[in-house]
Amino acid sequence: MLDTPSEARIAETHLGSIDPGTRIGHVHLKVADLERALRFYCGVLGFEVMQRMGASAAFISAGGYHHHVGLNTWAGEGAPPAPPGSAGLRRYTIELPARGDLDDVVGRLEHAGVRVVEEGDGLAAADPSANRVLFRVAAEES
Repeated sequence: MLDTPSEARIAETHLGSIDPGTRIGHVHLKVADLERALRFYCGVLGFEVMQRMGASAAFISAGGYHHHVGLNTWAGEGAPPAPPGSAGLRRYTIELPARGDLDDVVGRLEHAGVRVVEEGDGLAAADPSANRVLFRVAAEES
């Protein structure tokens, strides 16, 4: 199981933008605390806030897209993660354009005190709400 990152380390981290060629698709995540989630996804990983819905939701992206990731507290502020074995998202994948971009993301996570582990064909970490994300280099298109 991955540890959730240290609040203090994440709060002091802002390392610039993530590569605009980053591919995610589209995912909405339940988070316990929107501000903590934004510090992780924007301050640590480098996504940009595209839109906010008050204190309950934010939409973030890489490269100016309308949004790749939706973050919301609609299940309730402070809501715990789903219990083990229940239905739900186990992890999602963020594909980075090149190995150097993956190394950059891993460095950002480690700088913020976030535990990174090898998993499958990439490296995995958990956000402050225990949402698991796999980072990997995108397969070259032929």
